[in-house]
Amino acid sequence: MKAIWNGAVLAESNDTVEIEGNAYFPPGSINKKYFLPSDTHTRCPWKGLASYYNVSVDNKVNQDAAWYYPKPQVGSKTMAGHDFTNYLAFWNGVEIQT
Repeated sequence: MKAIWNGAVLAESNDTVEIEGNAYFPPGSINKKYFLPSDTHTRCPWKGLASYYNVSVDNKVNQDAAWYYPKPQVGSKTMAGHDFTNYLAFWNGVEIQT
């Protein structure tokens, strides 16, 4: 699978994890040059506190387009069927190709 935005491949992996209809990419599969820190955090009732990245390609920024769980809640890994710690998921116009 590939995550693409503004013509750039943000992440590519054959080892993604699907959770609630979203493809989560392993941390080692991302192209770090496109990711900028974000101060945004949200909370999922069963996965826990999510952190975000802004995505930047060719001087265009996609605010909070990637999220991840640095410390998933106890039990959420079992419910997801996989350890998804620090795996990244995308939204806000990022295209996921299979």
